[in-house]
Amino acid sequence: MNQYSENLVTLSLYPTEIYDEDLTIDCGIEIDDICSEIHEACKGWGKDTKRLIKALGDTTSEERKKISIRYPEIYSKDLRKLMKDECSGDFGLAMQFLAVGPVEAECYMIKYAVDGWGADKLLLHSILCGRSNDDMILLKKTYYKLFTDDLTARIAGEVGGDLKKILLSAVQAAEEEFDPDYHTRDKAAEDAEAIYKAGQGRWGTDENKMAKIIVLSPPKYLKLINEVYADTYGYTLFKAFEKELGRLGGEAALFTLGMKLKPYETVAHLIKKATKGLGTNETLLTCNIIRYQDIMGHVYIAHEQLFEKSIHKRIVDETSGSYKHILTAVLDKAFPQYE
Repeated sequence: MNQYSENLVTLSLYPTEIYDEDLTIDCGIEIDDICSEIHEACKGWGKDTKRLIKALGDTTSEERKKISIRYPEIYSKDLRKLMKDECSGDFGLAMQFLAVGPVEAECYMIKYAVDGWGADKLLLHSILCGRSNDDMILLKKTYYKLFTDDLTARIAGEVGGDLKKILLSAVQAAEEEFDPDYHTRDKAAEDAEAIYKAGQGRWGTDENKMAKIIVLSPPKYLKLINEVYADTYGYTLFKAFEKELGRLGGEAALFTLGMKLKPYETVAHLIKKATKGLGTNETLLTCNIIRYQDIMGHVYIAHEQLFEKSIHKRIVDETSGSYKHILTAVLDKAFPQYE
């Protein structure tokens, strides 16, 4: 496996069609058929769970956006609310996230993470960090449309410390475009020195400076900084952030580095993290499988190379019932060639 992604750009997770908000989406007969299947599965007393899983689980994120628009046009009911009424538990939450388009799904995931007593900080940084500018701009705009709430302000009120600095930098959607005449090795040496002085080189850490360098730097340049830093100080940037930032902020910084430099391996580690320890983090696992469906082929291969275990096997080992079936259905749609 290559240490770094060959195409060093920050990944955009949304299908191309999603970015054109003014586009009139042509749903087609196939989408109407899926809507009909969902309707029939939920009609009358009780639901046909297997039929419902087949209908929504066997879809792409682009198709789910179309379904979310078309279903209320035909049946005069919001599909996400229908799933909330018909399905419960971890299975129900997954179905709610699958009942909307990919941007809306992430907005509801963020809302889920910040509602209640204490924010789910791991879920927040896994959604917000290491995103392309286009993704983040659309995510913030959609979040406001759905909840009439400013995402930046909401995040500022939910977290503190190092993590707050990382997340507030991340949501600015201000990653620089790579310019070989500007992002030179000399500049990389200057930024590497700035990181060292801000962190390892003296007592007290200037987290704002460290956060801005990692969040604003394009991946090609960040890779160069990482190389220069390691050559000069004997530590990679991964180690520098691990040593100098508080635990939650350090995790977010490391995740941002990973998503920019080796995204597929980073997502593979995140999926494993959701199932590590005494109990499975079902919410994180659900969000991972749904959010990363469009890049799951690459992630699947990275996961097998890193852990000698398929994601499919991990899900089967850690989950059960309808919840297991809906996650494997989404996974099968993205990467059916499992063992």
